[in-house]
Amino acid sequence: MTTLREVIEVPRPVEHCFRYVADFRTTVEWDATAIRATKTTPGPITVGTAFAVRCKAGPTSLALDYVVTAMTPFHSIELKGVGRFFTVRDTITFEALASGLTRITYVAEFEYHLGLGALAKNAETGLKKMGRASLKGLARALEDNNPAPKASLDTQKKDSSLATALSCFTRYGYRRGRRCWHPLSTDMEGKHVVLTGANAGLGFATAVALLEAGAKLTVVIRDPKKLESMQHALEAETGRAADNVELADLSLLSEVNALSERLIKRGEPIDVLINNAGALFNEHAETPERIERSVALLLLSPWRLTERLMPLIEHHDTPARVINVVSGGMYTQKLRCNQLIMSANGYNGSIAYARSKRALTVLTELWADEWRSRNIVVNSMHPGWADTPGVQTALPGFRRVTKTVLRTPEEGADTIVWLARAKEADQATGLLFLDREPRTTHLKPKTAETDEERTQLRPWLQETYDNLQLDSSA
Repeated sequence: MTTLREVIEVPRPVEHCFRYVADFRTTVEWDATAIRATKTTPGPITVGTAFAVRCKAGPTSLALDYVVTAMTPFHSIELKGVGRFFTVRDTITFEALASGLTRITYVAEFEYHLGLGALAKNAETGLKKMGRASLKGLARALEDNNPAPKASLDTQKKDSSLATALSCFTRYGYRRGRRCWHPLSTDMEGKHVVLTGANAGLGFATAVALLEAGAKLTVVIRDPKKLESMQHALEAETGRAADNVELADLSLLSEVNALSERLIKRGEPIDVLINNAGALFNEHAETPERIERSVALLLLSPWRLTERLMPLIEHHDTPARVINVVSGGMYTQKLRCNQLIMSANGYNGSIAYARSKRALTVLTELWADEWRSRNIVVNSMHPGWADTPGVQTALPGFRRVTKTVLRTPEEGADTIVWLARAKEADQATGLLFLDREPRTTHLKPKTAETDEERTQLRPWLQETYDNLQLDSSA
């Protein structure tokens, strides 16, 4: 048997350290040998939770199947990892120190298979060196001192060509991007997040990740029939349900107003607002307020909700964040306010969707410029091509062609979570992100709007809203 023992002290609360390390998926962010880690059992992390980890081993790699064998929250966790050549038992303990530091002690005991014990003894020095490197990596991850977001040279090159930029929308683009990511150890305990469109797809994946990170979560959904099943699903996956659920049809501005009033009356400051709710409508239709529903849901709704909630968003000691979920489809469209509302004659759902998302991207930039002095960070993101229920329903032809390269909802939602959670994400505002990197907002010169077209957007939004046929309670 070979035993490794390393100790580090980090300037983080013991609860934050425990939550980060207990989720062994994070091992790829700090372990010098781990190259991939996934959770293979559903539900919150507890005794019996299993992880599949692939580690570097010289010129090849080894698979290890880990299971949590014992856990005392905020004090210790024990795992057993079984591979082809050895079994390892990890014991990780956490101790809060009077200085505000947390001491983490990591003990790993290796038992070798296939008569490899003697060979392993010769490799003991190398194993201990790797153990020290891993714990140094864990210390760096928990220091949570990453640089400000910046596009890599490779990403800038890919954004210079339409074909290479589109390749980044796929699952392979996601995998390319994550190779350069910094650790994400920021804990969201005490942070209040409002998330629209949370019961499926990107929204549900975002809700799961935020609950796992400790956030206090208010979700907004449209269908009351889906409330109970959503809460059950969240609790089954994370051990927590959403803290608050608000029901609102966000395509109706009267309901956006009522939602805003309820939240303002509740009076709880909002640290992060995520405007995620959306849908692609292949058939033209107007809402009861007499406006085409794409522009109502995708543009007027997040504009009105965000501006109405400003009393809860501003006045934070640390920057509050607004995150607008847009779409790569916007790259095909230019901002023209007089074309945002499409008529039934010649209506195209994909174009209507893309035009509204282009306008929301421009609005993000306008808000960012205006709200810098109010300590509010505003960014947009697009998820790439993700295999969500919305894509399955609204774009079946596209899905048939691209199914083999589509991202999972979790991969598509990753940048939403990162923008909401990462400490370094508040160092950038007014940018469009994909895979945690700023990206170009235009892939074709002809889609670039003029300064005049940009300045027309907010007056157009207000005028369009003023002309809606709202009910008397709006």
